Amino acid sequence: MIPRYQTILFIVLLAASVVMGVVLWQLRERAHQRLLSGQDSAPTHAPQVAKAEQATLLVANDADSSLMTQVQSLPLPQDPGARARSILGKLLDLYAAPGAAHPVPGGANSIAQVFLLPAANLEGSSAPATGSQIKSPDPNGPELAVVNLTGSFAATHPSGLETETLTVLSICGTLHANLPRVTQVRFLVDGQPRSTLAGHADLTRTYLAADAVSTEGTRP
Repeated sequence: MIPRYQTILFIVLLAASVVMGVVLWQLRERAHQRLLSGQDSAPTHAPQVAKAEQATLLVANDADSSLMTQVQSLPLPQDPGARARSILGKLLDLYAAPGAAHPVPGGANSIAQVFLLPAANLEGSSAPATGSQIKSPDPNGPELAVVNLTGSFAATHPSGLETETLTVLSICGTLHANLPRVTQVRFLVDGQPRSTLAGHADLTRTYLAADAVSTEGTRP
């Protein structure tokens, strides 16, 4: 004869099993309903991407210290600041690629932001502006681009006056080639002023985009 306590234990375990089965079935049904709901709300079309446009890059070459014009087809946003960042990102991607003519690590992530501001009309090319040298900026006139580089880019950039200058000038020239209103360029590193890029190229000055000119023909 089965002891009474074993009968009670069996009944309790059987009831617990039934309850757990019901709970699991309900959870399964809820998960199935959430899955169906997610499928119904999913977009039926792929998200739109920016239209591909031609961008002109001034690509540095360490072999002859030149800047070559290179045309690339890129998906570019309409916002001018985001557009400038995308174009410069492609330029730095070229420098980070294996076998680059101007090898610099970092790539597109080295450009944190690009800000576009009305440019003061400076009479000098790089000297600090004072008093009568500055005219009131025209909101529809020339622009100053402030390029905010990452600290890791500056920290890993090859040191040397020539290689640093080529990087700076290629950035300036690329900005002007694609955004003609950009006539002046300044640089920040992690949002702060910095004396040099990697020990040589001066980042305290305002660069004129006219300082950067292609020394060779256009290359696709």
